[in-house]
Amino acid sequence: MAVPCIGVVQMCSSGDIEENFQKCKSYILGAKDKGAEMVFLPECFDFVGRSKEETLRLSDALDGALIERFRDLARTAGVWLSLGGFHERVSEEDNSKIYNSHVLISASGDIKAVYRKCHLFDVDLPEKGVVLKESSYVKRGEEIVSPVETPIGKVGLGICYDLRFPAFSTSLCLSEGTGAQILTYPSTFTVPTGKAHWEVLLRARAIENQAFVVAAAQVGQHNEKRRSFGHALILDPWGRILAQAGGSDPELLMAKIDLNELKKRRIEMPVRSHRRADLYGDPLLPLTSGIRFPGDDEEFPWGERIKLKGSTVFCRTPFSMAFVNRKCVLPGHVLVSPLRFVRRLFDLSRQETSDLFTLVQRVQRVMERVHDTPNSTIAIQDGKHAGQSIEHLHVHIIPRKATDFGGHQDQLYEQLAAHDKKEHIEWRSEKEMVEECRMLRKYFEEGSF
Repeated sequence: MAVPCIGVVQMCSSGDIEENFQKCKSYILGAKDKGAEMVFLPECFDFVGRSKEETLRLSDALDGALIERFRDLARTAGVWLSLGGFHERVSEEDNSKIYNSHVLISASGDIKAVYRKCHLFDVDLPEKGVVLKESSYVKRGEEIVSPVETPIGKVGLGICYDLRFPAFSTSLCLSEGTGAQILTYPSTFTVPTGKAHWEVLLRARAIENQAFVVAAAQVGQHNEKRRSFGHALILDPWGRILAQAGGSDPELLMAKIDLNELKKRRIEMPVRSHRRADLYGDPLLPLTSGIRFPGDDEEFPWGERIKLKGSTVFCRTPFSMAFVNRKCVLPGHVLVSPLRFVRRLFDLSRQETSDLFTLVQRVQRVMERVHDTPNSTIAIQDGKHAGQSIEHLHVHIIPRKATDFGGHQDQLYEQLAAHDKKEHIEWRSEKEMVEECRMLRKYFEEGSF
């Protein structure tokens, strides 16, 4: 089997989006001509703004014209793309902040994953005249995205400053069977920090995780305020440099990603099997490859006899699903459940547990936003005598208000115990449930969690 080849771009973005797109297109087509199956672009491939205001103004939506052009380009060229730091507009209504998003596009033009940078660079050193506050205009991401299967291997997504957090890369690489084989850090490193730490950090991440590391980079003078370090790098799992750019000029790097080399290193140096999780714990497991939306005709077994229609499941992850309720105790009462048939909480694996409760947190945020309240009841009836009516573990999420039950808040528990066990139950109509499901999906499609 042929060893796949990648292209890694070092470029100098300006504030001109069209000019930058043409540069990217040239590099992508050039890499394809040289045999690349996947091309990696750096952070700020779309533009480098002169100010916060300009950056916000030039930002675009994930379904906007620019990403659509890159999807068309990926489809036409027949190559996968890593777009490593797209200025993603959060919504048309609110342009006070953006996401810094790493977008992965397949050779068929499909968006396979979106990672939103979760570590933001803030520093305030008045004695040195240095004030950098990424959080003043960038909204922090809230998830580690599971590695994505690609023609070159399983790719873990990071962005720039994420490089400085070893637990981030470890969490991407350690998942059994699904861990990353290639770590990516598209970057716009400053010159001082690049000189001091760029190469040593990248090599450390490659060695400690026994993974390939791909770091596309910005280089040179973008405008009168901004200069980037460059030195794009491709490293193998032994920490050896496969290709490296300079610090002055744009450049296209090419390298082969031989997963047999990765397998060999992990066998010869079996550090994974020597980890002492009993002493320092397991890292956070990557939770999702993005929220997914079932088709209306899909079916989800729930309990031993019930099948939920996809039209009532407003989102799912690899291990969990969230769906509207057939009988609500209060408005907004929804359920989150593992996809696997599991009766009790202790039957979940660690990864399922982590995934389930992270989805619970997301759904809680959305339901509180929809129902305009900062309060919720989160409940699990874990077993028949705890009130569980369907023998499939599920979490109740119920937005709460001061006026619930005439102010007698604890009446909820009596209602919850009996709401679906009465002799004559007034079930909600399928039409009503589908309408609520569609409404809730819009919030998840916007990333409003």
